[in-house]
Amino acid sequence: MSVRAAMPEDTTGILTVAQASWEGDYPTILSRETASEGVADWYNPALIKKEIERTDTVMLVAEKDDTVTGFVHALWNHDEGDILRLYVHPEARRSGVGTALLQSAVTELFDRGVDLVRAMVLKDNRLGNSFYEDYGFALEREGETYIGEKAYPEAVYVIHRQ
Repeated sequence: MSVRAAMPEDTTGILTVAQASWEGDYPTILSRETASEGVADWYNPALIKKEIERTDTVMLVAEKDDTVTGFVHALWNHDEGDILRLYVHPEARRSGVGTALLQSAVTELFDRGVDLVRAMVLKDNRLGNSFYEDYGFALEREGETYIGEKAYPEAVYVIHRQ
C-alpha cells in the first residue's frame, strides 16, 4: 500500500471509496437516499477534479495494486488546516490505510506551516470518532453539517503541532 497525491485520473476510485463508505458506515444514521444525495453533492467528478487542482488542498489517495483503497481531503488557510473527509473502502479497513492517510495529511499540513488541524466527523459515527481520538485528536466542539437539506450533528476534533 502506498499513499500519494491524488491525480484527476483517481476520480473514479475516490467516488467508489466514498460510495462504499457511505453505504457501509451510515445505514443507521442516514437514509439510503440521503447517503446517495450526499455522495452526489460532495463527490461529483467535476468537484473532485477541481479540489485536486487547488493549491490550498491536500488530497491524497491510498493505493494497493493500482486500486484506490482510501482517500483524505484537507484544506489549509495560514496556520489552520481542516480534514474534511477521510474514507477507506470497507474491504481495506483494519489494514492501516486510514492511519497512513491521516498521518500523511497531518504531516503535510504541519509541513505547510499549519499549527492546528481540525477534523470533522458525524457525531453518530462512533468508529470515525474513535479513529480521531485514538490518533490523538481532542474533541473541540460539536456543530452541525448539512447533507442534502437536513442538518446532522457533527463532532469537531483538533490536534496541535508538537
